[in-house]
Amino acid sequence: MTRQEIFERLINLIQKQRSYLSVAITEQTHLKNDLAVDSIELVEFIINVEDEFHIAIPDEDVEDMVFMRDVLDYLVQRLT
Repeated sequence: MTRQEIFERLINLIQKQRSYLSVAITEQTHLKNDLAVDSIELVEFIINVEDEFHIAIPDEDVEDMVFMRDVLDYLVQRLT
């Protein structure tokens, strides 16, 4: 799976969770500020990511995920 394919799947997950969102999602998108998610919604997103990619993400790794690029980099390292 390529970086771009992983990113497209992440975008789809966000769009499903936040269907009313009108912000363009890029690697520089700040998860909390740009997507206007609270901590509970962020946990839901991470659970959806884990389910989508069939991996477990430890809490200490989630703490480092501030931007979409952080999530993407993490997944690329583990899936490719």
